[in-house]
Amino acid sequence: MDIATTLPGTGSLPPRARLRSDAPAQSLDGRWAFRVSPSLRGAPADWRTADTAGWGSIVVPGHWNLQGYGTPAYSNVQMPFPVDPPFPPDASPIGDYRLEFTASGSVLAHGRRILRFDGIESAAEIWLNDTLLGTTRGSRLTHEFDVSGALVAGANRLAVRVAQFSDATYLENQDMWWLPGIFRSVTLLGRPAGGVDDVFLVADYDPTTAEGVLDAAVTTDGGATARIVIDELAVDAAPGAGIRVGVVEPWTAETPRLYEARVITATETATVRIGFRRVETRDAVLLVNGAPIMLRGVNRHEHHPEHGRVFDPRVVRDELLLMKRHNINAVRTSHYPPHPEVLDLFDELGFWIIDECDLESHGFEHTGWRGNPSADPRWQGAYLDRMRRTVHRDKNHASVIMWSLGNESHHGENLEAMASWTKTFDPSRLVHYEGDWSSRYVDVYSRMYAPFDEVREIGEEALHPAAFDRTPDEMHRLTLPFLQCEFAHAMGTGPGGLDEYWDLFERYPRIAGGFVWEWLEHGILAPDDGTGRRRFLYGGDFGEDVHDGNFVIDGLVSADRVPRPGLLHYAAVIAPVVLRVADDRTSVVIENRHDFLDLSHLVLSWQRVVDGVVTDAGELEVPACTPRSSVTVSLPTAAGEARATVATVADVVTVTAATAAATAWAPAGHIIANGQSVRASVAVAAPEAVEPAAVDGVGSVSLDPVTGRVARLGGLELSGPVVGVWRAPTDNDRDLGNDEPDLPPVAVRWHEAGIDRMVTRLIGIEATDAAVRVRTRTGTPIRDTAIDADLVWTALADGSVRLDADLVPNARWSTDWARLGLDFELPGAPQGMDVVGFGPMPSYPDLRAGARFGWWSLAADELTVPNVRPQESGSRIDVLEATVRVSGGALRIRSLDRPFAITVSPHSRGELAAAAHDWELPAPERTYLSVDLFQSGVGTATCGPGVL
Repeated sequence: MDIATTLPGTGSLPPRARLRSDAPAQSLDGRWAFRVSPSLRGAPADWRTADTAGWGSIVVPGHWNLQGYGTPAYSNVQMPFPVDPPFPPDASPIGDYRLEFTASGSVLAHGRRILRFDGIESAAEIWLNDTLLGTTRGSRLTHEFDVSGALVAGANRLAVRVAQFSDATYLENQDMWWLPGIFRSVTLLGRPAGGVDDVFLVADYDPTTAEGVLDAAVTTDGGATARIVIDELAVDAAPGAGIRVGVVEPWTAETPRLYEARVITATETATVRIGFRRVETRDAVLLVNGAPIMLRGVNRHEHHPEHGRVFDPRVVRDELLLMKRHNINAVRTSHYPPHPEVLDLFDELGFWIIDECDLESHGFEHTGWRGNPSADPRWQGAYLDRMRRTVHRDKNHASVIMWSLGNESHHGENLEAMASWTKTFDPSRLVHYEGDWSSRYVDVYSRMYAPFDEVREIGEEALHPAAFDRTPDEMHRLTLPFLQCEFAHAMGTGPGGLDEYWDLFERYPRIAGGFVWEWLEHGILAPDDGTGRRRFLYGGDFGEDVHDGNFVIDGLVSADRVPRPGLLHYAAVIAPVVLRVADDRTSVVIENRHDFLDLSHLVLSWQRVVDGVVTDAGELEVPACTPRSSVTVSLPTAAGEARATVATVADVVTVTAATAAATAWAPAGHIIANGQSVRASVAVAAPEAVEPAAVDGVGSVSLDPVTGRVARLGGLELSGPVVGVWRAPTDNDRDLGNDEPDLPPVAVRWHEAGIDRMVTRLIGIEATDAAVRVRTRTGTPIRDTAIDADLVWTALADGSVRLDADLVPNARWSTDWARLGLDFELPGAPQGMDVVGFGPMPSYPDLRAGARFGWWSLAADELTVPNVRPQESGSRIDVLEATVRVSGGALRIRSLDRPFAITVSPHSRGELAAAAHDWELPAPERTYLSVDLFQSGVGTATCGPGVL
């Protein structure tokens, strides 16, 4: 087995489309004999013929290091061994697979037989009986071998030797776990004489006539005659170009209309679902069927916390339905073609797809791109082979509108050769690649994490090219649509800044949208520790010498596909309907951001809620509103009229757009968007003070005269307040944003400034006739920075206590703060919270689009987010009133002059900052409460800009 070559695999048949066929197929999935050796030199030479009685076993498809043979490892850009192409390290585990099987009679009935492997990581040598079939390169690509002369009736011995690392590894450094093995299905195919070998159907749509035209290229065994039959369109024709099919319903991501085409020979029928659509660019705008489209996208890896990249149709369908229900309409298949059946689901459910080749040489970034295979002609065959296998397998899928050459492989002639072949073979789609900003050989200008100001300029320059001094290459680039194949990084608490990006995307016609990195977190499930709790592991947890820590925990959903707050906010930002309720509540402006749909598939409803009680509600007539237009709809008089009883807390009108009927991806009544008018009543006169005060308290407040802090409030034990300006660093706080390259991450700046360990001293405490005044100074160690607090406690007639806080920082601060607020501690773990404000999900100043004003009751497990790596979470912003429930009672808080943010956590910020995993946090024994006047946003600095 040669695992150090720059060539593609050997012996495979030419790549072809994946077809549904009535020809026989036999799955070889199941339990195989297996053993692993630490290296190729140490692997036994008799692996193909040895008695396997002493071997272990393994499930195929599967990864061996998730089945007890070794352990996973994670790195992002860093290669786990020396960059010495094309050579892998000596310590490259070798997995030997053996399967004894009997071919089915239906397969043996055909003289042509094919053995198909859909995915082997990273290189394999394959033998059937005593015949070498060949070798594979391209872990996530299909390889087929002709076994007509090797397959026998009776017992067959299939032997596959797999190397974890090989020369191919240099092209597959794709920011994911290193998971070797036969991880996709193995299938034996019986091929009929005169059968259908390959099909390429290009289904074009003419938006001016609504007619479809089909170009059908069919390859058959022995040149047998074939027919193309589409019953629904009364088509029965010989393959060829320009088959006119009449008026058709076009395929789009919003209206995924598919037609079933049968390719028929005398011995086989293959079925292909086709969608008629036209992809093009014009005047630097991305068009489908003659209309501009907006890519509301995510980057999607294949991952399951227990099975790695093994395909599970139920899990995948559920996750795609989850995407659709959160307004996502586009997927970039980062950074390889997914399992072939995923493309069927994309077609069926409706997604715009950038289908990416199995290619990334990012590890060469650490060598200054010296030796990068993209620019080395010795690798060109491997590059072209990967692209051809990608395109041929998926070429019949309507959802695929772009072929992507790969990811983060710098630039070079091999990428250009891939683009040239792709454009020649399939001019019906666009070619994408982000790594060469000159965009000489692609059809779109693609970037990652371009800052806001640069995105604005990119949008402007296409509108006003004469205003910009550009080179000839740059002038060419001005003719291309722009997209951000990654624009926000969904790691931990975040990503912030989604609204600001999307405002730019909507403002400039050139910008075709963007994709969040990424869809899901790649946690690996740890063994059960007896508690029943699901514990997730990340880089370094398996003892790797080279790893990138929790950088693999960076998704809009958890590894179990549970939505994180970032997904809820992203769904609101990208909603295809925007509702803006007028300040006077006489009307609502409805902006239809669909690319193809009007509003007839929606129902519009409204309701008015005053102090938590619904006072009026109803439905609105759905207006005629074409795609990419807006309309104003009048609201009933009851929505805005003055009421006899004035709201004491808030008066809220909400307008909602929901699905009128069930769809393939959501039930009727699924909410697409909402808009609100909130009239808050914060400036309410407080009751007068009624009790005299003493230095140890006033009314129901007991104060500690030594510290000035509250000891008890009514029957509730309480400690605080303490001035706080720090938060437990989020993942974004710990990283360096691309907008501040010369500064350390803000978490480092906070630590250097000392705001994570501030100390408070009592300056003085005094009582007046009606109040207790406490003065403190909270300062940072080592430095002379401090905040003086003047806290005045007053007992009120209704039994509550009023706190007036005046906070004055000195002028010596060297860093921004994370927040400004008052911190309290209560005994016992929190039991929940009732909130009048924006919710129900957590929100921050730059991550708030999904939150809406309401009266929310939150359970204890909804207060914070169980991030795999603990960090600040759980803030609710613009709160008017909150009641925090603990085992000893409840604490009600209301602002008398402005909304506040509130965070309630079962763990202190110090505990959160110190823990590496959520399951390492101590059992909750206290409740930590913060009431903040101001907060920093969260940004997306793990990749992209920090906080605006």
